[in-house]
Formats: sequence, structure tokens, C-alpha cells
Amino acid sequence: MSNDQDNLEKKLSDAKAVAGGMLSKDKHVSADNETTAVEVAKTGSIKDLILWLVAAAVLIGATLVNQYLPGYWQPANDVWVRIGIIVALVVFALVCLALTNQGSAFKILLKDAAVELRRVTWPDKEETFQYTWQVIVVIAIVGCFIWLLDNFFNWFVGIFIG
Repeated sequence: MSNDQDNLEKKLSDAKAVAGGMLSKDKHVSADNETTAVEVAKTGSIKDLILWLVAAAVLIGATLVNQYLPGYWQPANDVWVRIGIIVALVVFALVCLALTNQGSAFKILLKDAAVELRRVTWPDKEETFQYTWQVIVVIAIVGCFIWLLDNFFNWFVGIFIG
């Protein structure tokens, strides 16, 4: 009995050590990523300011291409040329924004979100079916209740209006 108890205690202590190590690593990594993303997003420089201004100017220009460019440039009379120019300007603006510190922080945020999505446990087919029916029933009950309230208030207001 003592030998079995010793084995169980040893296994329990090993499991706690492994779990503790895993938890401390996860906390350390997520705290570093959050801190890094926040620090990166908060830092600013002249380069960031210039890139933000260029991106804003290019996006404003993309909105004006359709109206003004055909009057100044003959090939822009074709709708597909204008669409291509607008798409190119929007892509250029997004590249400018991605090169800023806030763009780098956004990329870190997207990577962290992908990691979190891998940890999500999605419901199986039976759970999805069950939850869908529960939602439909609750919506029907709430809909009937709102319909009754609407009829009551119509009747109540009709008394005063005549």
C-alpha cells in the first residue's frame, strides 16, 4: 500500500511540476507578446508620422481618381484602368501602414489571434444542432412577447387617441 501511495505521490508531483512549467512558460510568452505589441504600438517616430500622412493622402487620392483623373489622362477613360489605379493606391496605402510601428503591432496581434484560435474547442455536430434549436425557441418566445407588448401599447395608445 505504501509503495502504491509513493508512486501516486511521485506521479502527482511530476504532473504538478510539468503543469507548473507549462503554465509559467505560457504566461511568460503571452505576457511578453502583449507587452511587446503594446510597446511597439505606443512607440512613434517621424517615419511613422510620414507614412501615416502618405497613406492618408494616397487614400484620399484613390477616392478622387474616378472623378478627376479621366479629365487629365486619356487612358483613364477606361473603367478598368481606373479600377486598377484605385486598387494599386489602396494596396500602396496598406503597405505604408504596415511599415509603421502600429502596423507591426497589428501583425503581432494577428499572430497571437491565430495562436488563440488553435486553442478553441469547437462544438461538434450534435452540440451545434442542440444550440441552434435552443436559439430558435428563445427567439420565438421573445418574438411573441414583443408582439404582445406591441399589441398592448397599440391598444393603450388607441384609447387616448380615439
